[in-house]
Amino acid sequence: MDMALVASAMAMKAAGTQQQIATSLIKSNADMERSTVMTLLEGAQPSQANLGAGIGGKVDIAA
Repeated sequence: MDMALVASAMAMKAAGTQQQIATSLIKSNADMERSTVMTLLEGAQPSQANLGAGIGGKVDIAA
C-alpha cells in the first residue's frame, strides 16, 4: 500500500477524532452556560443582606 495513502487516511482519522472532541467540549460549555442562566433566572430576587440601611428600597416618585 502506498505510504502517502496510509498517511492521508491516518490524518483523516485524527481530524475526525479532534472534531468529535471539539464538539463534545462545545456541548459541555453550552450546557454549563445554560445551567448558569437558569440559576440566575430562578434566583431573580436579589439579596439585600449586605446593603446599608435605606439602600435597595422602593422609591416614591409620585410627588
